[in-house]
Amino acid sequence: MSWDLGGLPAGDAEAVCFACGASSVTFVDADDSDRAPVLEPAPGEFRLWPSARIRALFTADGESGATVSALSRALGLDPALLQAREIADRAWEREWLRDFHAMRFGVRLWVCPHHERVADAAAAVVRLDPGLAFGTGTHPTTALCLEWLDAHPPQGSEIVDFGCGSGVLALAALRLGARSASCFDIDSQALIATHDNAGANGLSERVRLHDRVEAIPRGADLLLANILSGPLIELAPCFADILRPSGTLVLSGLMEREILEVTRAYEAWFDMRPFGARESWVCLEGRRNARRRD
Repeated sequence: MSWDLGGLPAGDAEAVCFACGASSVTFVDADDSDRAPVLEPAPGEFRLWPSARIRALFTADGESGATVSALSRALGLDPALLQAREIADRAWEREWLRDFHAMRFGVRLWVCPHHERVADAAAAVVRLDPGLAFGTGTHPTTALCLEWLDAHPPQGSEIVDFGCGSGVLALAALRLGARSASCFDIDSQALIATHDNAGANGLSERVRLHDRVEAIPRGADLLLANILSGPLIELAPCFADILRPSGTLVLSGLMEREILEVTRAYEAWFDMRPFGARESWVCLEGRRNARRRD
């Protein structure tokens, strides 16, 4: 069952759905345009698209007409604005994997779901299924970082995956020869996902998880941050502190129009340049310079 939120507060609409017996509630972009992506909300923030739609799933035990009536009364909406349709039962635990297949980034690096195999014996393969944490390689910002890693294998490096999400960047770096990876995120679900994915790839002993910036080891060779431009700008001094002299920085999650602002934020510590662009998203790479050593 779905409808446009209109002026309804998202939290209220969600609560009404669950009170009426919904098994799950999902918010989606009503325009289906992806012109205003919702990424990396702050802790506790409930951010939606300018025009959003709510979809609620109910069990087949109840009668759809009665459910529509109950929802329309509770929400103060005309029943005609609510759309209901029956969904045939399927093996939902596998259905969500149907359209996720092995993906290659660059020459050697692959991200591959557990139900598929990569035939190339020389491939560096990260086994990963889509989950609750951001990062499988399907988004342009993640893909750009993975392509950078394939083009610059971090052999023997100590790396930091800042805003690790699923941990895909850290795991890819390890598959390409990094010695160890320190993974940081403000989202506890991301740290759980990274822990589980590291275990599934047999890399747990080389992955360290951090929920505080202060706990990230200093002197890293490489730091990757796939987050939005605002946090990237604020974190410039922090990243300079984490990386060793001549360390390398890879930034993604910014748009083409934000290149100049982000580059200026880092110019006191890093010589930055674009690495690649995709669908208006940009990846920057930088090397710690000799102009400042604080």
